Amino acid sequence: MQTERIQLLPDDELNRTLVSRVHPADWENPEPADRYNLVVIGGGSAGLVSAAGAAGLGAKVALVEKHLLGGDCLNYGCVPSKALIAAAKAAAMAGRSTVQGVSPGGADVDFAAVMRRMREIRTRISSHDSAERFAELGVDVFLGEGRFVSSTAVEVGGRTLRFS
Repeated sequence: MQTERIQLLPDDELNRTLVSRVHPADWENPEPADRYNLVVIGGGSAGLVSAAGAAGLGAKVALVEKHLLGGDCLNYGCVPSKALIAAAKAAAMAGRSTVQGVSPGGADVDFAAVMRRMREIRTRISSHDSAERFAELGVDVFLGEGRFVSSTAVEVGGRTLRFS
């Protein structure tokens, strides 16, 4: 069963590349293992660190994400906000540079360019949070909504992940 297609706006090459890494449309969820040591629900910062760490220690790990791997930090929060803050600081410095004897005539902010730079940074970082990378780390990545069906099982897209 293929995963749900997600589209980000603007529909440009940067956003398409990001989505192809953190929620690939052609991703095939793996056949579940008989039993997992850890099932992580949510591929945000904490979930990714937990999954990678446990897999690195030899645990059998499943990672479930219904939207975009990387969570809020990569996609909406930390990374995008820091890129926007950096642009705002640059504009503020340009406007205050007369204090140091330089008069640039004020800052001209190209908001479209600022947003493009944010998407470039986010896309560049996205390979670190990609489904492919986590699969290479030995994590079974399941894209879809997970729900508990018992105290030791989670269902994702009709597949049952059992854990102990």
